[in-house]
Amino acid sequence: MGNFQQKFFTPKQALQKIQHYCSYQERTHYEVKEKLYSYGLKKNEVEDLLATLIETNFLNEERFAEQFAGGKFRMKKWGKIKIQHELKLKKVSARNIQHALNTIQEDDYLKTLSKLATIKWNSLKTEHYMSKKVKTTRYLLQKGYEHKYIQNIITFIISKNNSN
Repeated sequence: MGNFQQKFFTPKQALQKIQHYCSYQERTHYEVKEKLYSYGLKKNEVEDLLATLIETNFLNEERFAEQFAGGKFRMKKWGKIKIQHELKLKKVSARNIQHALNTIQEDDYLKTLSKLATIKWNSLKTEHYMSKKVKTTRYLLQKGYEHKYIQNIITFIISKNNSN
C-alpha cells in the first residue's frame, strides 16, 4: 500500500489554496466547505474562511447556480427539472436554484424543446405513431423537460405532420 499522508494547512495556507480552487471554476458552498475540512481545519476556521471567500466574491453560490443552469441548458440541452435536481444534489439553496432557473429565457427554452422533440420524432421513421409518441415523450422526460410542455409540442408535431 502507498504511504498516504494527510496534508494539513494553517488557515492562512488554506485560504490561498481555496482561493485558487474557487477561481479555477465556480463552486458551491458545500463543495468549498468539504474541501476546507479536508485540509484539517476546525469548524470555526472553516466558517471564518467561508465568510472571507463570500465577502471577497471568490465564492458566490448564486453565480455558480446561474452558470451551471445556463451551461447545462445550452450545452447538454437539459430541461429545468433535471437542472433543478442536479443543483439540489449539489446542496444549492432553493432560492439560488429558482433564481438560476429564472435566468433561462422561456422562448429559448421552448425553442430548444421543440427542436429536440422534432429531431427525436423524425429519427423514429419506421415506428408506429403511438410508439413515436411514447419514445419521444420518454426521451424528453429524461432530458428534464416538463410533461405539460412535452404534450403540447408533441400535439403540435402531430398536427403539423398530419397537415402535410
